[in-house]
Amino acid sequence: MFHGFIKQKYFMFKFQNMYHSSTQRKFWTFQSEEHLLDLRQTANHDFITNHRPRCKNEDTTFFLSEPEERLICRHYEHLLRDLCRNFEPPMPNSVMATGCAYLKRFYLHNSVMDHHPNYIMLTCLYLACKIEEFNVSIVQFCCNIKDNPSRAAEVILTLELLVMQALNFHLTVHNPYRPLEGFLIDLKTRYSSLRNPDQLRQGADEFLHRCIATDACLLFSPSQVSLAALVTSASKLGINIDSYVTDTLLGPENRSGLRDTVNIIKRMKCLVKNIEPLNPEIIKRLEKKIRYL
Repeated sequence: MFHGFIKQKYFMFKFQNMYHSSTQRKFWTFQSEEHLLDLRQTANHDFITNHRPRCKNEDTTFFLSEPEERLICRHYEHLLRDLCRNFEPPMPNSVMATGCAYLKRFYLHNSVMDHHPNYIMLTCLYLACKIEEFNVSIVQFCCNIKDNPSRAAEVILTLELLVMQALNFHLTVHNPYRPLEGFLIDLKTRYSSLRNPDQLRQGADEFLHRCIATDACLLFSPSQVSLAALVTSASKLGINIDSYVTDTLLGPENRSGLRDTVNIIKRMKCLVKNIEPLNPEIIKRLEKKIRYL
C-alpha cells in the first residue's frame, strides 16, 4: 500500500511538472474564451483585408464570417473524430485528442478560406500518429480515406511542414487520459470510501470525448479536465467524491485552491453542456461558399 502511494505521488508529480514546463502551457493554454475569439476574429479579418479587392461592390457576404468559419472547423473536428473511431488498426484516444488539438491550434491563426480544413485535418491526424508513436505508414493511413487515397497521401506529405510551422513546431500535447489513470489509481490507493473506482471510468471517458469537441484543451490543464471528468462521472452515478477532492487531493488548508477547482469544473461542464448540434444544410452552404473564394 505504501509503495503504491509513493509510486502514485511520483507519477502525478512527474506529469504535472512536465505540463507546467511545456510549450502547451506557455503558448497554447489561454485565459478565456474571449481570448480565443479575438485570435479567430483576427485571422478572419486579416484574410478578408488581404483579399477584399476580389470582392465586388463591397459585398462582405462574399467571405465567411468568424462564426461561419468556426462552424466549418467544428464540422471537420467532427469528421476527424469519426475517422479515428473507424480507423484500422484501432487508434488510441490520445492520437485523436492530439490531432484535434493540432487542428484547433492551426485555425487560431489561420482562416479556413486560406487553408481548406479537408486536408489540413488529415495532416494534423497523420502528424499526431507520428508524435503519439502510433506507427502507421502513409499508405496504411490513407487506406482509411475513402476518396482518392493516393491523392490524399501526396497532399498530406506536402502540407506536413506547413502545419508544423503553423504550430511553431510545438508538437508535444499533454492529453487528459494519463492523469485520469493517475486519479483512478490514487482513488484505489488513498480513498477507501470508494470500493470500486473503475466504475467511474466509462462516464469519465464519455466526458473526455465530449470535451474534445470543445475548446477545453486550449483553456485548461489536462489534470483539470480529467478531474472534471471524474467528478461528473461520479455525480451521474450518484456517488459523492467531494471529500476525495477537498481532503485527499487538495488538503483542508487549500481553500482558495478548492474555490478555483470548483469554478474550473463548472466552466468545463458548461462548455460540454452547451455544445450546439451542427446543421448539415448550413455546413453544405458554407462549403459551397468556400469553393468560390
